[in-house]
Amino acid sequence: MAAMLMLLTVFGPLSMDLYLPVLPELARDLEAPASAAQLTVTACLIGLASGQLVAGPLSDRFGRRRPLIVGILAYIAASVLCAFSPGMTTLVLARFAQGLAGATGIVIAQASGRDVYEGGALIAFYARLTGLGGFAAIVGPLLGGQLARIMDWRGVFLVLAGIGVLLLMATLVIFTETHAPHRRTGVGAGTTLHNFVHLLGDRPFLCLVLVMGLVHAALFSYVAGATFILQETYGLSPQGYSYAFGVNSLGVIVFSQLGGRAARRWGERPVIGFGITVLAVSGLGLLAAGLLELPVAAVLIFLFALVAAVSATAPPLTALALGAHPEMAGTASSLLGMARYGFGGVAAPLVGLGGAGAVIPLGVLTVTVAALAALAAAAGHSRAQPST
Repeated sequence: MAAMLMLLTVFGPLSMDLYLPVLPELARDLEAPASAAQLTVTACLIGLASGQLVAGPLSDRFGRRRPLIVGILAYIAASVLCAFSPGMTTLVLARFAQGLAGATGIVIAQASGRDVYEGGALIAFYARLTGLGGFAAIVGPLLGGQLARIMDWRGVFLVLAGIGVLLLMATLVIFTETHAPHRRTGVGAGTTLHNFVHLLGDRPFLCLVLVMGLVHAALFSYVAGATFILQETYGLSPQGYSYAFGVNSLGVIVFSQLGGRAARRWGERPVIGFGITVLAVSGLGLLAAGLLELPVAAVLIFLFALVAAVSATAPPLTALALGAHPEMAGTASSLLGMARYGFGGVAAPLVGLGGAGAVIPLGVLTVTVAALAALAAAAGHSRAQPST
């Protein structure tokens, strides 16, 4: 069951990363600029964000299993629609639907983990979730780069539909209900609204949500911009980009585990503060790389630092936020997911403002969100401190 929960987290990374190596080809095939191609990334991110706001409360009301099955079925249908989209407008809408459906697996994996784990075990579980996301982020571009040898971008979306079918089969066989009936919230829009108001009125929780969204704004801007930066500016092939992206994503696996262990030893908040500091340093490095025209090796180092910083902060952020609200873990998880993917969806197109291969916009954005995240973390800690 634990393995099943972790498998559900691949919806986000694979939906984003599997087709990144063919993103420039997609833009050429549909005769669209780089910014329009990046909009397909944004649409998926917005779908992943808004879908969690629906799936989380539904799973609190009706249990985790039934909403999950419906979400996977919708994901398969949306992936097929992406594959047969005749133009950019249809593809953007289909990508939004794909993200909307895929959000179900992500939010239910987090909420189900909170159903069955507590304390240090909960932090360790979220560290494993983040690490598996990093593994999927490695496999996604690598697999996408190899798929680009034998099929076009439409075939990649059919592969995503096939992955959805496999996950549906695994869910039907393995996934058991984790949210007992006596713990479920009442049915109705009023109850859902009350739960959202309650959570958003909790200032420490709200600040954690903001930190989660801000640091992931940098991460998803990297996801959206790196393929153009590394291929268009530095001349890497789709396969070369996928290898570089895979090496960078090793940081997600390693530093999510290190972040989880450090949080269990020293507490969540020091690890969060350290991660935000490293994120700011990586942004300054990217700015320097763009202004001084540093080689690709320097850019890869700073990109590695970026993903490492975000992955180290994610487990303690999630555990700290959900640990205080076990009775509405689905709704709380949906707000965290909304911030993660919503902020990312808004920020990702900004990287393209400086052109298809500009490093400077990514550096400016990373420094900015790191500063805002530091302010949000300080505000939440100052309010939470008297009660601890």
